[in-house]
Amino acid sequence: MIEFQSVTKRYPDGTVAVDALDLAIDDGKITVLVGPSGCGKTTSLRMVNRMVEPSEGAVLVDGEDVRAQSSSALRRGIGYVIQNAGLFPHRTVLDNVATVPVLNGTNKAKARTRAAELLEVVGLDPAFGKRYPAQLSGGQQQRVGVARALAADPPVLLMDEPFSAVDPVVRDELQAELLRLQGELGKTIVFVTHDIDEAIKLGDKVAVLRVGGRLAQYDTPSALLASPVDDFVASFVGRDRGYRALTFLPATGVPVDPIASVALGTPAATARDRLADGWAVVVDERNRPLGWVSDATLSTVEGEVLAGHLASGGSLHAVDAEHAGNAGSLRNALDAALSSPSGVGIAVDASGAVVGGVRADAVVAALARARSTGQVPT
Repeated sequence: MIEFQSVTKRYPDGTVAVDALDLAIDDGKITVLVGPSGCGKTTSLRMVNRMVEPSEGAVLVDGEDVRAQSSSALRRGIGYVIQNAGLFPHRTVLDNVATVPVLNGTNKAKARTRAAELLEVVGLDPAFGKRYPAQLSGGQQQRVGVARALAADPPVLLMDEPFSAVDPVVRDELQAELLRLQGELGKTIVFVTHDIDEAIKLGDKVAVLRVGGRLAQYDTPSALLASPVDDFVASFVGRDRGYRALTFLPATGVPVDPIASVALGTPAATARDRLADGWAVVVDERNRPLGWVSDATLSTVEGEVLAGHLASGGSLHAVDAEHAGNAGSLRNALDAALSSPSGVGIAVDASGAVVGGVRADAVVAALARARSTGQVPT
């Protein structure tokens, strides 16, 4: 466990970055520090590995004050991931990942072997190991940064806005990858972000900090959304916190209905005969969804249904065809239905094949039921 015991950081000019912070971070969980600029979240994170020293109070890791050991030894035992990865530009990817094990005395060949294994763990082909950071995309660099942080198998991982510099699509992928890795590795992760959606998605618990470094609320994401302690927290989590809270409501009971589908390459005239309510989902040879096609589009097509005729949107992953709840949250179901050009979210099975559709009105009905039972904050 990581504990902040009345920790204050005061700079020589009198600025207080963190003010009497008391916080206990659970082992094997992701704790997210979130708040506006100037709230001390990064300063708090850096006091764990002594990149910043507290002015008052103590930071404990497994009951031991971090000041009881040298800063260099402490940092080699704590993984650290920062924005833009912070890789050494003159070293190959493999040698970047192997850095800490080598510093800890591991044979270089063994460290490189382990580094190659970790590249696969974070979703990169080991062939990337021969490249240099400048030859990688931003998302690939961040994956390497995570692999480097894991290389010495540290029990604690500090992550300072690691995904903020990449585009939204890559950011979603990296968030999903982090959750997958955490499910396998069970590290104690302290994650800093300014994005409340990221905090809610990733955190087992979320600490909201005020400007001046005071703790406003420390709670589970669902409790934070349902019961903000004051106007500051309510304002920070946003007026649409009710929508965000749908992340924690299962979509059980939302029916998955049959939907019209046509194979890519089907003659347009044949496809028009198969439409339902003016739409059909277009699938590949394995019945995986490629997008939607409408009557309005097909009426202008003389040949076959091609990729250029498709409208995208509305994917929803479900394990089976009975309940969208197998996909997870009511928010996912609602987003899938609302983002679809047809008003129907596409439900797929574990192999990615289409099994039906989730309609927006059915999701709204499920939302009404949840609201009537007090599960959705107002």
